[in-house]
Amino acid sequence: MIAYLVPVALVVGLLVMSIRIVPEYERGVVFFLGRFQSVKGPGLIIVIPGIQQMVRVDLRIITLDVPSQDVISQDNVTVRVNAVLYFRVMDSAKAIIQVEDYYAATSQLAQTTLRSVLGKHDLDEMLSERDKLNADIQEILDKQTDAWGIKVTNVEIKHVDLNESMIRAIARQAEAERERRAKVIHAEGELQAAEKLSEAAEIIGRYPAALQLRYLQTMNDMSTKTGSSTLFFPLPIEMGEIFKALTKSGK
Repeated sequence: MIAYLVPVALVVGLLVMSIRIVPEYERGVVFFLGRFQSVKGPGLIIVIPGIQQMVRVDLRIITLDVPSQDVISQDNVTVRVNAVLYFRVMDSAKAIIQVEDYYAATSQLAQTTLRSVLGKHDLDEMLSERDKLNADIQEILDKQTDAWGIKVTNVEIKHVDLNESMIRAIARQAEAERERRAKVIHAEGELQAAEKLSEAAEIIGRYPAALQLRYLQTMNDMSTKTGSSTLFFPLPIEMGEIFKALTKSGK
């Protein structure tokens, strides 16, 4: 009886050791005597110890924090840039067979790609065109990791850190730009005012009575000011015409 119990116990023990439970978000890459056999899961699977080996692969989206990188922009400005990368395993067999450690490989590739892509752009583009840079980095990483069975879903540049001297230089540049805009606006206002004054002068020249009305309006405005100490000596505008006539006749 004991002779039968020992083999049965061994078989039961081997069966218990062979049972694996794979969750819905994982897959098991099974090797038979070192050779790739299949991808199994989710659920209950049997892996014979000593003959078969199983490597678990997580299929959920992985968040990878890309460490800060020193980047020299195209306009020779040194900045420190860090980013975050989102990717997931699409082909479990490739992720295990084609690359030793897909997580570390993706991290290193993201760091080099970040430096390479940002080094081709100016500082202003890094600060104002992040969406375009994110898309370029994501496209490059997605193509290069496709052979590993990995899909890069998104890349986001988090921070672009500048040194103090560069921050002061950017502040001076922004201040100079605001002053330039203010001067342009002031000059445009002077141009418009000159055009309107020229039009007014033409109208007054065609209608001499308009000048006298304007003269009376000016006197009324100045006389109604509170605390005004200005004295007016009304002078008929026609006297100006008399002086002009005398001047011409004297010539």
